[in-house]
Amino acid sequence: MALVRSYAVWNNKGGVGKSTISFHLAARLAEMRPNINVLVIDACPQANASMLLLGGGATGEANVLSLCTQASPRTIVGYLSQVIAAGAGAALPDPANFITHVSQYSGNLTDNLYLLCGDGNMEPMAPAISGAAAAPALTPESQPWRWVHLVLRHLIDNICQTVPGRDWLVIIDTNPSFSIYTELAISAADRLIVPVNADDSSRVATNAMFILLHGHTPPHPVYGSWTFATRAQQHHIVVPQIHVVVGNRLTQYGGAATAFSALSDATADTLFAAYQNHPQYFTPRTPPPATLAAFRDSYSVPLRDFNTAGVVAAHLGQRLSKMAGGYYQVHGEQVQINSARVSECINALDALVAMVN
Repeated sequence: MALVRSYAVWNNKGGVGKSTISFHLAARLAEMRPNINVLVIDACPQANASMLLLGGGATGEANVLSLCTQASPRTIVGYLSQVIAAGAGAALPDPANFITHVSQYSGNLTDNLYLLCGDGNMEPMAPAISGAAAAPALTPESQPWRWVHLVLRHLIDNICQTVPGRDWLVIIDTNPSFSIYTELAISAADRLIVPVNADDSSRVATNAMFILLHGHTPPHPVYGSWTFATRAQQHHIVVPQIHVVVGNRLTQYGGAATAFSALSDATADTLFAAYQNHPQYFTPRTPPPATLAAFRDSYSVPLRDFNTAGVVAAHLGQRLSKMAGGYYQVHGEQVQINSARVSECINALDALVAMVN
């Protein structure tokens, strides 16, 4: 079958809601598009997206631990360990041994949703991954850095080729740190979904994001040749384009969401300046936006109504469309959910889903 599209949800700033957005986006896409399979690759050592998908709360945490502690972990670490140990050129392992059918663990989600589970051992494994990428090329044709960085992309290709039935859409959750495992996640994606907080602190992170992905101009005289941006260009790895910027400020379990624009003025100015100077960093729009207001409309989605209902639904591993008004227990507290707020959450989420094709 074919790959519809692959998206990495990434920003090098923590606390912007990457895992929660990944969960809700994947769950809603799978619900609204039953003719495709949706695969979530959890490339964050915290495995929060995996916990949400596998039942939420203590149940999701226990299910993740169960997958991580199998003799051959049914996780991203288990897959990377087997591939890297076998070496470049070896046959890829059967993806069915590592991909989890989410509905087997959670009756709250649709049966076309799959997961490559996150794993806390990704952090201690990082030096081994980096070492494999830095290995000397034994022949002119061998390119260890390129091979390692494309491991997850090759996994996606293998799934599309070997698993019959439906086409695939892939959502990759990431860690804010630009570690080796984040580089693998970025290298596997066609496009980027970039969550930002609706405050000016995101401006600094936005500038850093472009430097990490595309490098300085001119390159740093000492470190420039070692950066991901330089190595990706040398090895003909295409850096994914920014497809949508999600303005996100999730409230916690009480209080209403404060209304805000999708992007703060400072963050919007920074992104629009990058677009004007380097439009190839972004997926194209027709017509190309010529003003800051048009850029906001074309590239940003506000989740201003993604309030308490969205947070509670994620904690419970529940689809928003199946949430009813009432009281829910979260960390020992009774949290009230208003049905009108659930509808607002769904409308906000559907605006993002409409951008993802």
